[in-house]
Amino acid sequence: MQNKPGEKPVMRRLEWLCDASAAIGALVLTAVAGMTSVSVIGRAFFSHPILGDVELVQLGAAVVVASFLPYTQFRRANIVVDFFTAGARARTQRRMDAFGVLLYTGVMALVTWRVAAGGASIYAAHERSMLMDLPLWIPYVLMLPGLALCVAIGAVQSLDLLSTKSEVLK
Repeated sequence: MQNKPGEKPVMRRLEWLCDASAAIGALVLTAVAGMTSVSVIGRAFFSHPILGDVELVQLGAAVVVASFLPYTQFRRANIVVDFFTAGARARTQRRMDAFGVLLYTGVMALVTWRVAAGGASIYAAHERSMLMDLPLWIPYVLMLPGLALCVAIGAVQSLDLLSTKSEVLK
């Protein structure tokens, strides 16, 4: 794993984790899409869909979104409305970007905390899905790595944007 000139080792590690998270999300998405296709074909031609297909799509979608979020944040691919800041100085833009990333990171930390608390609560209550009787805490646990990775990325990006030598994220 070779670092690019001027790239911090922590950024390279975060990039690798983001790629891994996105790959896991892609596998889950592919599995959900395949299961949906089989269920639709089964329903249309054989009057026999997959029991609980909607439950599986809902649970899988939550995991997929949480898995793709770090990749998007690392690449700074979230939608940014820069209409009012387009004419601002580079330093002002960097500070406003840092504020936006800090705000995003705070929200993601809150979401991570609540998903963890919700998963623990669901585990303690032994809640299960209605049709397939799956433990509902499992998707919560599977969402946590992606959400926590978003928080870590946001923290590193915020520090980098606030530093005077912001080389990596320019």
